[in-house]
Amino acid sequence: MQFYTRKRRNLFVNVVSLIDILAILLIFFIVTTTFRKKQPQVQINLPESKEAESAPAPSTEPVVLRVKNGDQISLDDKPVALDQLAAAIQASREAHPQRGIALQADREAPFGVVVKVLDALKQAGIQDVPAFTQPEPGKP
Repeated sequence: MQFYTRKRRNLFVNVVSLIDILAILLIFFIVTTTFRKKQPQVQINLPESKEAESAPAPSTEPVVLRVKNGDQISLDDKPVALDQLAAAIQASREAHPQRGIALQADREAPFGVVVKVLDALKQAGIQDVPAFTQPEPGKP
């Protein structure tokens, strides 16, 4: 007696469609990921300005001079004493001549300290310093 035996089909998983789905998910996560810059160590409340203009993005990121309070001054997130600020700015310019310097002063920073910081910038030979502000609420 002969029994009919079915041929077994080779089972396989179609991997091509899974690779397509994986590639689409990978592209989705890469596009939707926010790339965060290094945040400053000190939270700064920037002053608001009606007349501030957005400057074009520079080709290199500037060295940021932050003034939080009279005793919290930092140059590229490195704390600097006010009396040593001009020398630190000059050393930073020599180390990175292609990078500019931008001022980011807190709105609660004493005006006298900001003036002393501007004097230190002038001593270091820097004439034009852009300052960070934030737009007023309701203005794009």
